[in-house]
Amino acid sequence: MTRTAELLADDPLWLILLKVLVIFVFLVVMTLLTIWAERRVIGRMQHRPGPNRAGPFGMLQSLADGLKLAFKEDIRPVLADKWVYFLAPVISATPALVSFSVIPIGPEVTIFGEPTALQLVDLPVGLLVVLACASIGVYGIVLAGWASGSPYPLLGSLRSAAQVISYEIAMGLSFVAVIMYAGTLSTSGIVEAQKDGWFFLLLPFSFAVYVVSMVGETNRAPFDLPEAESELVGGFHTEYSSLKFALFFLAEYINMVTVSALATTLFLGGWHAPWPLSLIGDGVLNTGWWPALWFLGKTVAFLFFFIWLRGTLPRLRYDQFMNLGWKFLVPLSLLWIIAVTVIRALRNEEAVSSQQFLIGGGIVIAILLAATFLIPDRKPAKDADEIPLAGSGYPVPPLDLQVPETPPRRTPVHSGADRTAGEVAGPEGEEAPHGNV
Repeated sequence: MTRTAELLADDPLWLILLKVLVIFVFLVVMTLLTIWAERRVIGRMQHRPGPNRAGPFGMLQSLADGLKLAFKEDIRPVLADKWVYFLAPVISATPALVSFSVIPIGPEVTIFGEPTALQLVDLPVGLLVVLACASIGVYGIVLAGWASGSPYPLLGSLRSAAQVISYEIAMGLSFVAVIMYAGTLSTSGIVEAQKDGWFFLLLPFSFAVYVVSMVGETNRAPFDLPEAESELVGGFHTEYSSLKFALFFLAEYINMVTVSALATTLFLGGWHAPWPLSLIGDGVLNTGWWPALWFLGKTVAFLFFFIWLRGTLPRLRYDQFMNLGWKFLVPLSLLWIIAVTVIRALRNEEAVSSQQFLIGGGIVIAILLAATFLIPDRKPAKDADEIPLAGSGYPVPPLDLQVPETPPRRTPVHSGADRTAGEVAGPEGEEAPHGNV
């Protein structure tokens, strides 16, 4: 049993309840601040102020919106399944809260005279708990779409199911190399394995795959296909209102905080101080309550990355989105795992030195780059029926174009009043003689 597991096993009941309360309050406050920061940052990117009325710098705007949702009328569609419709938001929000319990926020500290670790639980399979909670969370989305009794929420929920399955596989494959280097599935053990070097430098491809997968896992732009307003009205929560809609909103932003904290834990050293600060006072900034500050700073940096993506990239088409997951991330992740396994085996047997490994890796990268630039692009076969385009991209009419003749003009059928008026007027608009009147 590790030192962290021993400390957590000796926690009294009041300390466990205090940690649960602090984690819940932390996630709710981070949700409110993230919503506010998203509106302010994207507003700055689009040259507008964003919320700036409620509270200092508009920081209470998210709280005001939450209170407004609580007092809005709760409407349930007539065709909705009552109990499933009610339980779906709860099923979606609960795993988002539970998955944060295995995240280590800091090392050993003393709380009211009781030594403990800044973590709720330390399980030997902590990473599997996070993946399991992410898998359960999508059940709430699927059930919400099905129970609403409306086609558009159902389409959004089916999209979300396919999306989570696709990108959860890539996310799980990005964990494999980290587990191999750390030698454990425990989140605290992975943080401890990074005290001499962060894994995002050692495993850059795994880090890149995880970053892409976490955006797809949380249904965030440019991968927010289940909530595509232009296609699905509002997605799986179209028929929800009041607190039920607020629970879906809360689940989305808590998932953002959780995957950002997990990225910090797996690739950015967890609660360890950044490199220049870690050398101060023989690592004094990695003790006490300081690590909680470093952990929070790294998590906020990932949350800013989410906001930056939303303000920068347009939404992908669904086929592009699925191709990225199945045809790019998953195959390359499998090749990367094989490469990491071979490299570790050679280094453990001391068959290849670090210098030789770097030289060989540089040669391989140079060959790949040269092949990328030297191999000519394959030109697509021309279609005989393809419409030629002008230089500006507009279709060009064929040279043998023949304009069909104008069909003869049909004589309109006049009513009795029109016919009388025509007889009065006479041909060519002339006035008829008085004898015909």
